[in-house]
Amino acid sequence: MKPLVITLISFWFLCCSTDKEKMLAAESDAAGILSDITKVIKIEVSGNGNGYTFNTTIQSPDTGCDQYADWWEIIDLKGNLIYRRILAHSHVDEQPFSRSGSNILLAANTQVYIRAHINSLGYASNVQKGSVENGFMAVQLDSEFAKELEKVEPLPTGCDF
Repeated sequence: MKPLVITLISFWFLCCSTDKEKMLAAESDAAGILSDITKVIKIEVSGNGNGYTFNTTIQSPDTGCDQYADWWEIIDLKGNLIYRRILAHSHVDEQPFSRSGSNILLAANTQVYIRAHINSLGYASNVQKGSVENGFMAVQLDSEFAKELEKVEPLPTGCDF
């Protein structure tokens, strides 16, 4: 009797799921693929402990204000926000693109993550990890890591184009 019940339930899910369920699953898959495309490609650091400048290069699936990299940030390995660089517009025709952040106070040997955020998708999982002293390398970070930072100021106030 159990195999028959399992078969009937499975059949019901396959043929009777709503279009909304299918659309949500497809949107979730698309968001995952697009957030995988988003990456912090390169980090160049200048300055000193009194105020470093990070030149950060990002690749993102920008389509306009509806979907674009709206910031990059530096967080420590525990998920505390150290610095956030707000990006005021999309970079549809400029991929990958680089933007700098200045006056970043950080010990040269402090290990950090540098990650990008997409306004409609959340955090990218392709990030850079390292320190000013030893350099940075590409790593995977769970896009849910320190997700609560999405609500922490500073935040974008709009998109210019």
